[in-house]
Amino acid sequence: MEITRSSIQTMTGPAEWFTGDVYIDAVAAAPAPARVQGNLVRFTPGARTAWHTHPLGQTIYVTEGVGLCQKRGGPVEVINAGDRVFFEPDEDHWHGAAPDRFMVHLALNEVDETHSAVSWGDHVTDEEYAAR
Repeated sequence: MEITRSSIQTMTGPAEWFTGDVYIDAVAAAPAPARVQGNLVRFTPGARTAWHTHPLGQTIYVTEGVGLCQKRGGPVEVINAGDRVFFEPDEDHWHGAAPDRFMVHLALNEVDETHSAVSWGDHVTDEEYAAR
């Protein structure tokens, strides 16, 4: 058994990856050869990721609030506390808070052989975000 005491500061989500105010706490970052990464991500109302993909897919588990998510070409979906979303490997998608609600999710990823977990794309436009 290994206990890791919390020592990592909450990170502000970089503007290159997010629209709005987002806060990230690292939960799991197992060293190689392990491949798992986990982050607790807090989105303020209207905040969201940019379009992005994950080489081995991603699971998000909504722990609080109401959010939105979309895969490229699909409808914008409402997600609530207790919902789990799996994005397929290399599926272009985004996720974030509803316009008038906070949303918190646990993001679980596996890294590939180059230790990459995500490839970031363009920001989600206000028109794309509002397309419900």
